Amino acid sequence: MLAGNPNVGKSTVFNELTGMHQHTGNWIGKTVESTKSRFYYKYNDYDIVDLPGTYSLNSSSKEEEIARDFLNNSNPDCTVCVIDGAVLERSLILVFQLMKLTDKLVVVLNLCDEAKKKGIFIDEDKLSMMLGVPVVKTTARSGRGINRLLEQIHLVSTNAVAPKPKIILEKGDRGYSKAKEISSAVVSRSGSFSLGLADRLLLGRFTSFVALIIVFGAVLYLTIIASNYPSMLLKSFFDFLEIKIANLLEVWGAADWAVNLFVYGMLRVLFFVVSVMLPPMAIFFPLFSILEDFGLFSRIAFNLDYPFQKCSSCGKQALCCCMGLGCNAVGVTGARIIDSPRERLIAIITNSLTPCNGRFPLLIAIITIFFAKNSLLSAGMLLLMLGLSFFMTMLSSRILGKTVLKGMPSSFVMEMPPLRKPQFIKTTLNSLREKVLFVLMRAVCIAAPAGVVIWILANIKIADISILTHMANALDPVGRIMGLDGVILLAFILGFPANEIVLPIALMVYLSSSSLSDYSSLESLGSVLIANGWTAKTALCTCVFSLFHFPCGTTLLTIYKETKSKKWTILSVLLPLLLGFSLCAVINKL
Repeated sequence: MLAGNPNVGKSTVFNELTGMHQHTGNWIGKTVESTKSRFYYKYNDYDIVDLPGTYSLNSSSKEEEIARDFLNNSNPDCTVCVIDGAVLERSLILVFQLMKLTDKLVVVLNLCDEAKKKGIFIDEDKLSMMLGVPVVKTTARSGRGINRLLEQIHLVSTNAVAPKPKIILEKGDRGYSKAKEISSAVVSRSGSFSLGLADRLLLGRFTSFVALIIVFGAVLYLTIIASNYPSMLLKSFFDFLEIKIANLLEVWGAADWAVNLFVYGMLRVLFFVVSVMLPPMAIFFPLFSILEDFGLFSRIAFNLDYPFQKCSSCGKQALCCCMGLGCNAVGVTGARIIDSPRERLIAIITNSLTPCNGRFPLLIAIITIFFAKNSLLSAGMLLLMLGLSFFMTMLSSRILGKTVLKGMPSSFVMEMPPLRKPQFIKTTLNSLREKVLFVLMRAVCIAAPAGVVIWILANIKIADISILTHMANALDPVGRIMGLDGVILLAFILGFPANEIVLPIALMVYLSSSSLSDYSSLESLGSVLIANGWTAKTALCTCVFSLFHFPCGTTLLTIYKETKSKKWTILSVLLPLLLGFSLCAVINKL
């Protein structure tokens, strides 16, 4: 069993022991669930569980509760406690608590390379003697010390060595004085430590927000300019594959309706989602993970704690917003890092106000056609859209905090992890495997049945008009109030399974096509939209409603699983929907 404080490299130690490649991140609360795997050493199989980071066994947050319950209810052959060598005194509190639960304990003194940079040196032999348990120094990112850790786990688990006499704390003693005594005895320091230039910029009162805007603007710009060409290649490949599959089914004697339903209904939607979604995800998520590994997100939470506190929340909600940029469902589960149940609910309910990766294709296309003709200007306007999203998230948080979720903001205590040189190759590969493929497979599972439903609605006609067109006509009066039309409003509704298919559905209805329609270029898409009455105001309202509308199906299911409440799930739908409707109606009246 693997325990330890947040952000001490527990998941990295876990990866080195098991080769599982669990995603690691340089910010507090990265692991919010226990993860189980297995490794083999000296003819023995070992099951290992990576618990969420916790400062103590007195749970005050969801991840601490998970760790506490597992530790109290299990009887592991060996418990490994990973601690940060740079903050030994604080880390020893959890060690003392674990020593009361088990005799089979190994302490891992991790992040020794960073402690050395700060002029901190620890005598691990003396520490082991004073604690009465084995102590192993490691630098898990480079694998240093892992072999010695494996040997100690083996010796303790197999009872090959007798336990040493442990220190005994008096009943009621929380161990703070003992931790200070031990730390003073084993730690030596040389020189002084000061903030580096990067930290002074990222944490500076005036420079922090400018630096963050530049960083996120650069990520969006790179995502936009680098994703177009691979998207075109994928589309060409899928167009070719579509024809081959249709021809093969015809050779096999499949009925025309079956070919159309399978190829031009299900597969076409499926292929479109992959070709549009995969390239930007394959760029955005790795860049995002590299920034995470660098330690940017903890600084974002620190910088934004004050404004979020004014909105009845805390800075950790900013981390959920960052995760929501990739996928809102991930942002919702990430809210487990927030200690206060009230603030956790606020973060969950408002997370869909952050545009996820699936909304970027529509936003980029509309911005480029109607407002900005080059990638740099498009990235700038997209950044403004994200700024609007962030502002409305804070405003909505304040409204919730003053109405249905009243209460005082909780105290915000967060350890600031050091900036670290990202592991570019490992982080990129892990991001592609765990984030990109996970989100893509989720979208694929939803897009396939959605394609079947959309094809049926487009091909069943009543009075020579498809059901799809009838639905669009019925929604047109509501759409006009919002500065839209019934077609684009219907597209958002049918895009409930996946945001990526909103624009193709609208194009399909505009062209009266019997299958999902794609655009060969932004110019051709713009021609179709303008021919159907689109203006700059229509485009702006569409972008705003894309920012603020009901969560996608996966996010909604995740919200219900996290809250276990129909009430909060329904509110998570109504809040962005009413916000988007109101903003669009106001813009339309201007």
